Amino acid sequence: MTIRYLKKHAALEGHVAVDDAEALAQWLLQQREPAVHLGKCEDVHGAVLQVLLALRPTFRSAPVDPLLAAVLGLA
Repeated sequence: MTIRYLKKHAALEGHVAVDDAEALAQWLLQQREPAVHLGKCEDVHGAVLQVLLALRPTFRSAPVDPLLAAVLGLA
């Protein structure tokens, strides 16, 4: 699994595929203070990126990929 849903944040790890986009969106919408940890995230599918850009959760850490970090406004 490329997303672990924890009590205080969702941890995206490795290569996050299109199949994870809908579940991530639903989880973020259900959280009072949605947060995402990207420290171990290598890349995300465009659909996952759209979820992150649309819902704008708090980012607990930037991804390793500098381009992804820049797109998310974390660089």
